[in-house]
This record gives sequence, C-alpha cells and structure tokens, in this order.
Amino acid sequence: MERKKILFISSWFPNKIEPTNGNFVQRHAEAVSLSCDVEILHAIGNFDQEELYVYDDRIINNIRTLIIYYKNSRNPVQNFVRRMKAYSEGFAQLQKPDLIHANVLHNNMLFAVYLKKKYKIPFVVTEHWTALQKQNLSKTSGNIKRIARYIAKHAGYILPVSYNLKDSLKQLGITTPTKVISNVVDTEVFTIEPQTVKSDHVKFLHVSSLIPRKRPQDIINAVHSLHQNGYSVSLEIGGDGDVETLMALVKNLSAENYIKVFDAISYAEVAAKMQHSDYFILFSENETQGCVILESYACGKPVISTMVGGAAEFIIEGLGVGIEKDNTVQLYEVLEKLCKQEYVFKSESEIRNYCVDRYSRKAIAQQFTEIYNEVLLKNNIS
Repeated sequence: MERKKILFISSWFPNKIEPTNGNFVQRHAEAVSLSCDVEILHAIGNFDQEELYVYDDRIINNIRTLIIYYKNSRNPVQNFVRRMKAYSEGFAQLQKPDLIHANVLHNNMLFAVYLKKKYKIPFVVTEHWTALQKQNLSKTSGNIKRIARYIAKHAGYILPVSYNLKDSLKQLGITTPTKVISNVVDTEVFTIEPQTVKSDHVKFLHVSSLIPRKRPQDIINAVHSLHQNGYSVSLEIGGDGDVETLMALVKNLSAENYIKVFDAISYAEVAAKMQHSDYFILFSENETQGCVILESYACGKPVISTMVGGAAEFIIEGLGVGIEKDNTVQLYEVLEKLCKQEYVFKSESEIRNYCVDRYSRKAIAQQFTEIYNEVLLKNNIS
C-alpha cells in the first residue's frame, strides 16, 4: 500500500527562538513518519532579524523540516500577513501532501483552511491549547473562539489530546467529528533501567517549565517538611524555567543537601532522571494532558498528580495517586504515606506496559493513520 504524504503545520513548533515549544507536535510527526511520508512546515516571527524572511530547511530525525522566520513587528496584522506569506512560500517548496495535519486552533491554522479551499487538500487538527479548556473559556477572547470554530468547521476531524479538552471543544460549539488521540511517548528513550543499588531514601522528581501554575515551590516546601519531620528523602526539581527563584528558596531552607535544582535538560536526560527516581510529582493548577505522567509510567515509575484537566485521566489505581488542586496539606500527606510505603503500586513492567500499549509511537501512529484513511475516503467520495 502506498504511503500517504502528510504535511504537519503547527501554531507551535520547536525553533531557535523557543527550542522546546510544541515539542509534542514534533513527536506526533515522528510517530506518523513510521507509516506515512511526513514533512513539517512552520513559520515564526523573529524580532532580532534584519531580513524579511530567513529559511531554515533541514532534515530533523529523518523528516524534512522547513522553518521560516519572518521579521517580527509590533503590528499584529502585519505579522499575520507575513506569517501567511511565509507559509505560502514554504508550501510551494514542499511536496504536495494528501492531507494536512494542523495543530492548535489558532489563527495560524487559517492556512490549512486556505489550502483546503484552493487545492482541495483535507486537513485534521490536533488540539493542545489550554485557552480552549472549559475552565479557561470565560477568560479566552471572543475572537480566538470565533477563529477556532471557523477552522474546526472546515476540518475533517478534530483530535484533542485529552477527554477534558474534547468536552471543552464541544462546549465551545464545535460539532466536527472528534476523537481523542494522546500525546506520544518515546518508549525507546523512556524505558525501565534496572536498579543495581537499592537507595536508602525516597527519591522524588519534578520536571516542567517551572511556570507559576506548575507550583514548584509547593513541591520544594513539602519535601523540606518531610525532611524536617525525620523522613529520609531527596528531590530533584528543574526544567526550562525560572530556576534562580527555586535555588534561592532551597538555600533559604538550608535544604541543598537533599533538594537539587537543575536547569533545562535534554529529553534523554529527563528519562535518566525518571529512571533514577522513585516517584514523579506533578502539582499543577492545570494540565491539557500532562505528558510527563506517561513518560514516568514508561520508566515504570508511579506518579503523584493533581486531578486537573487532562492529567486526571491518567491517574489510575496502581499507577498513581491523585490529589486535589492547591491542596498543599494533602500533597504532604500523600508524600508521607509514600515514605511509609502505605500505597500498593503495580510492578515496574506493568506500569510501563500500560503506556506502551496506548501511547508509544507505534500505537499513536496507528490511531492517526486510521483517521487519515477515514478523512481521505470521505473526501474522495464527496
């Protein structure tokens, strides 16, 4: 059977200005490339460049990836026009796809609507955006919602990464066929590492963007309290965010011996930290999905997480423990019970298998390919 040509376009994608932004889109594209011929096109504004357009055309992980940087200005209308021109010029340099896989119902994806109208190329949209979660809709501008509905109306399928987001899109008035397809986990990087030496203390880990809604300071305070109360614990906490504030807090608590703060690290280094921890902690106020939960499971490690947004869907008995949002008392109590070994979790291999069966590249590629076939069939009939 001939491989389909799929073009990924996204409102967010890793680039030289924001190296980790939308890395989950890149992982989706890499998964799809197992069964289809994939190319990636992205356009982003750069305030620091003199030229109107700079082309960065390269092969990344065996996928042709064309990122076009346009000269950013303070005028949003001018930026939108430049961005659409960048997409258009980039599209002309790539192979004509059978289907567009768009990402995020943002005005960037009006380009997918344009391609459908001009070239009759159908498109699907994967949705990741917290702005479209039902708990945030009241704060999201009417214009963003109108554009999201307009793009969705022309899409063959909307593919939110969580059931929480699926319900939110329905609430927004989107009636396009919808199916939840999760973010992908690289189960070849996130694997079980056999432990040779049994640790003498409980090792906690937190990795994120460290923005305020991730509540990293509460995690530090909870582990510090455990230590103060005589429990043998350690915490590694970090990511690509404000580490200085966290370092200052750890120093202030005189907790440097058992709480280590680290800066942005690679995907493989995150996996290594998960393999050498006992539990992963997520204390977010909100999560669209919470891919780190699945990555921790792929390493065979249980997760403690707030039951918020899409994260709540992955906290399953035997794999993790759920806690209420903002409840620092409950966070401490759950961590204390872990220290006392009062929870029973499945074996490392059972925890990992839950993830591999549903969220590995192969599993996700299969789910996407089924949708592509359905949309293309419908398109040919009509």
